[in-house]
Amino acid sequence: MQPPHLKKLILPGVLLAGFLTFFASGAHEFFSWQVLSQHYTAIKGFVTDEKWLSYFGFFCAYFLAVAFSLPIAGLLTLAGGAILGWPTATLAVTAATAGAGLVFFVARNLFSDILQRRTGPFLGKLEDGFSQNAFFYLIALRLVPTVPFWVLNIVPALTRMRIATFLAATFVGIIPGSCVYVWVGRSFDQVLLAGQTPDIRILSSSTVLLPLCALAALSLIPVFLRLRQFGVKK
Repeated sequence: MQPPHLKKLILPGVLLAGFLTFFASGAHEFFSWQVLSQHYTAIKGFVTDEKWLSYFGFFCAYFLAVAFSLPIAGLLTLAGGAILGWPTATLAVTAATAGAGLVFFVARNLFSDILQRRTGPFLGKLEDGFSQNAFFYLIALRLVPTVPFWVLNIVPALTRMRIATFLAATFVGIIPGSCVYVWVGRSFDQVLLAGQTPDIRILSSSTVLLPLCALAALSLIPVFLRLRQFGVKK
């Protein structure tokens, strides 16, 4: 029988091994716009013939990308928007939420000792933010495009946030960004059919970033109201 502390390392070890294997094996080279444009016509034909199998395959690929913290989720969402259309939004949101939940669970168990001690000013401030307004706090962070997705899968695990709250806030928080990516991806269809590489600079334009940042600010209104109410009572 394996010692308890070794059992806790099995799943994190698998996720880390998957991340390292992705790059060591050269698999990351296949996830590029150049490769996609070369095989786009064949992929579109397969999706037309095997729609539901394609949906399932996309969901699994997206789940693994998030679970292994691979830097390809954005590409998958854009490519899915071009190939699968709007069903990509539902598939991406559910798969990303499930993958994020797995990472959260692993981090919560891996760092359980740190969580129990909660030593240091950093964890103290982190705990204050997430414990009082966990749901809206995480939604706001999920809406900010510049915050790495994998960071927000691990950091909340260092607090007392419940996994149900984490999953709900993640699900709601990534819907707007996923829809924007799918919308942009749909415009790439004809470009990829022509064998060209799409211009993804539109994702850093103000037309994309400003609405998401505005939504993030709006989601913090309940937090500010609660803090104000707390200040008045105090």
